[in-house]
Amino acid sequence: MDRYQIASLNRNKKHITLNLKSAEGREILYKLAKKADVIIEGFRPGTVKKLQIDYEAVKNVNPGIIYCSITGYGQTGPLKDRAGHDVNYMSISGILDQIGAANGAPTIPGIQFADMAGGGMNGVIGILLALIARKKTGQGQHVDISMTDGMVGCLPILFFLKQLEGAFPKRSNSLLSHRYACYNIYKTADDHYISVGALEPHFWEKLCRYFELHEYIALQFDETRRVEMVEIFKKRFLTKTRSQWEEALSSLDVCCEPVLTVEDVMKLPHHREREMVIENSSAEWREKITLGVPVKLSLTPGSIRTPPVQLGGNTYTVLRGLGYSKSRIKALSDEGVLEYHADRSSSCAAGCGE
Repeated sequence: MDRYQIASLNRNKKHITLNLKSAEGREILYKLAKKADVIIEGFRPGTVKKLQIDYEAVKNVNPGIIYCSITGYGQTGPLKDRAGHDVNYMSISGILDQIGAANGAPTIPGIQFADMAGGGMNGVIGILLALIARKKTGQGQHVDISMTDGMVGCLPILFFLKQLEGAFPKRSNSLLSHRYACYNIYKTADDHYISVGALEPHFWEKLCRYFELHEYIALQFDETRRVEMVEIFKKRFLTKTRSQWEEALSSLDVCCEPVLTVEDVMKLPHHREREMVIENSSAEWREKITLGVPVKLSLTPGSIRTPPVQLGGNTYTVLRGLGYSKSRIKALSDEGVLEYHADRSSSCAAGCGE
């Protein structure tokens, strides 16, 4: 898989290659760092220090730099040097144990929550906080982001439920995970699913009245009738297809939604209107459809401007911008300091020799 062609991650970016084990490669990085506000790195702890491109080294070049390190377990602690992936970070944080059927094994979700939320989103939060602090103090700083820390930070509701119930909830058996009929997932007649989130009493009452199950209105969290209510709702939802339930319940204001496939999501009018699903008309894009920008700003909205480039696709133009000559760039490429490809945005498309 060409990871530089994951459009939703690598669009709007330039890409260059540098051999950071070489003095010339480090020098290029330092020149880029002088002009930068933020540097993000994802090496194992200690690696950037060995390469002489750690926070202290970059700080000497640019004292105001915000230097963000994103790792699996953080820069400190007994696990800092351990290898891992998303599934491992969710495992050791307790998150994975909460996902899956009550009587089965934990289930690995198809979305990498530790990578994206624990690492990427927390990284953005940390960087923004550091940028605000820099405006007040004039100083940059090192942001240490652990994907495992990010997942542990997702546990507040479990601690709240422990306070209520005296113990941490078990998998698929808590207030917000399958225990009660009001907050559950139900199979439909066409082997699809409907999610029910009628947690507040007024939503639950509306749902019960719709199904003419008036006796259950006052029994929403009754432990003696809990299983009975779940089974009744399972049988009721099996009487119609997913689309029929969507049509029947959409106007009731009871927190019910169809469980969509990704293919369904691409077609949903709401996502199209919100520009979260966008058609690519340009021939530069491999994908016909791409994902939009989820953060909507009124004055400075985000946009999708350029497709992802191949490995080293902007090396030439970036180095030319730093003052390197065509011959020097070619020499650095021959020496293994960098790698570049023909860049359609530069005169290098026809060759980079002088």
